[in-house]
Amino acid sequence: MRVGALLVRHEVRLLASLGLWVARRTHGAGGGSAFGYARGQGAMMFGLAFVCVVETVGVSVLLRDWPAVHAAFLFLDVYTVVFVVALHASSVVRPHVLDAARGTLRIRRYVHVDLLVPLERIGSVRRELRMTHEPADGELDLEVGSQTSVTLELTDPVTHVGLFGRRREVRVVRFHADDADGLVRALGQARV
Repeated sequence: MRVGALLVRHEVRLLASLGLWVARRTHGAGGGSAFGYARGQGAMMFGLAFVCVVETVGVSVLLRDWPAVHAAFLFLDVYTVVFVVALHASSVVRPHVLDAARGTLRIRRYVHVDLLVPLERIGSVRRELRMTHEPADGELDLEVGSQTSVTLELTDPVTHVGLFGRRREVRVVRFHADDADGLVRALGQARV
């Protein structure tokens, strides 16, 4: 029951992101500086959506003689296209947010990850382009297009809560930002 509720919440947040994207608004930026991360995956996501549309048309043609099966598959295929576009929209409207006044960095990825890192816990920050990420205890890799561009090493761990509520402590966070150099500079200034 709990997993079902979490999945419904996830879908609602995705659809809300689609609405924010259409309205050209962001979520949770407030008074902080927003740093996007969606540019590196936009072409891939729209390519995937295009393939899903082609698949929808192909399946519709193949199943035209079976109306009940056709209706079920049409619903699933259209929902898949909406899901893929909403996933991209969520990465556009939910940027990373550096709020120097509150002393926090909010690291996000789609609607799946929303990690709040207090600036005083950041031991070091550097621009580091990585294309491979081996899973390791105490590390969180939030790659976009299979790459990360910023590495944070923390003095004290922060708690990352996964999609299904699994909690784990992380000391190293790697994530992507379109303007990684600007984010690293802004973090350096905010930490001083």
